[in-house]
Amino acid sequence: MKKIRMTLLLVWTLFFQIRGSAQEIHRFNIKDAIEYGSKNSAQVKNALLSYKMQEQTNRAITSDALPQISGSIGTVDNLIIATQLLPGEFAGQPAGTFIPIKFGTQYNTNLIATLKQTLFDGQVFVGLQARKTALDYYQVNAELTEQNIRVNIYKVYYQLLLSRTQVELLDDNIRRAQDLLNNTSILYKNGFSEKLDVDRATVQLSNLQAELTRTNFTIESGYLGLKILLGMPMKDSLILADSLTYERVRDVSLNENFNQYADRKDYQLLRLNRDLNEFDIKRYRKMYLPTVTLNGYISQNAYRTEFNVFDAKRDWYPAGYVSLNISIPIFDGFYKDANIKKAKFTLEQTQNQMEQLKINIDGEVKQAQLRYASALTVLTSQKNNMDLAQSVYDQTRKKYEQGVGSNTEILTAENDLVRAQNEYINSLYNTIIAKIDYQNAIGKI
Repeated sequence: MKKIRMTLLLVWTLFFQIRGSAQEIHRFNIKDAIEYGSKNSAQVKNALLSYKMQEQTNRAITSDALPQISGSIGTVDNLIIATQLLPGEFAGQPAGTFIPIKFGTQYNTNLIATLKQTLFDGQVFVGLQARKTALDYYQVNAELTEQNIRVNIYKVYYQLLLSRTQVELLDDNIRRAQDLLNNTSILYKNGFSEKLDVDRATVQLSNLQAELTRTNFTIESGYLGLKILLGMPMKDSLILADSLTYERVRDVSLNENFNQYADRKDYQLLRLNRDLNEFDIKRYRKMYLPTVTLNGYISQNAYRTEFNVFDAKRDWYPAGYVSLNISIPIFDGFYKDANIKKAKFTLEQTQNQMEQLKINIDGEVKQAQLRYASALTVLTSQKNNMDLAQSVYDQTRKKYEQGVGSNTEILTAENDLVRAQNEYINSLYNTIIAKIDYQNAIGKI
């Protein structure tokens, strides 16, 4: 019975180990991929943690405006009580003589509570004002990080979709090349073709197979790269559920309504940084103002000749005070003035960066519009060219099958078709990248 229990325990342990290490299968469209990446990307996670860290920093800033209360307990054992000299005149003795007297008890115990409340401090006041702006800064920073990850996911995802289309075209080309090689081999055996024609067809097939191998390797590498972007374990399987068509790539308007600067996360970030710079200047200026604090102190003191402080029947002696302190800055060697000027220079740098960013945004949007318009034109041309090459190949193949065309003609037509397909794939890729860059430039991705 004991062996049976041990066997069952071992089986259950192995089951949970296998279950824990089993790979997951993810079938993602582009929206699923974006959502997964936003939750699992290490960069996005760290940006969100920075936001949470700022929340705690704000709590620390708020604490400066709240009462600070502390308590303490202490016991002193006066092993040797200090001797004080009392003038002899106090006891009727001659002048110049002294009477040694010991004051105090051997054991002193104190229970103390202190209170400090800042009534006015310019720096604390400005810090409280800046809390929301600081949070907004880290929020936008997280959104900008997520946007950058999103752009990269879009590009890699669609590149893999295009590679899949390229594989489909290569499979069709390999099938045609295989048919051509078979037909040419039959004609050669029957004396209607030359060995050179068979060799040419063989070389064509080998080239296409090698291209397929390279493309499959590129796809595998692309999947690994996409998993890294998504923060997905390498052991998991990833299946792309979307499809990329000529019509879908062309489906975007160049005249979308957008606020050219306000929609850009990087501009929002700089604007918040400018606001924080202004708070810095205000903070240093407030240092010229007095600070006002309220302090309170209360204690209970026990004086004993024996260590019996826990005896409730013995007396405790209270003490306490309240004080109002006003600290007025007079001269600090121009420390505050230097910090104010440095903060102003920092603000000026940020404003310069904002102006330069506006110019950059204008240029990015214009370039993205031109690049996308050009890519669309080239894509249409390459699509028509590929369709024409397919038509030429089909006609050449019919002539060859009817015995009125040559092997050279059909190989040339096939090479032209493969070249046209590759140019079309490249145009599709350039167009989708231009589309992503345009949407990113206007802050709409």
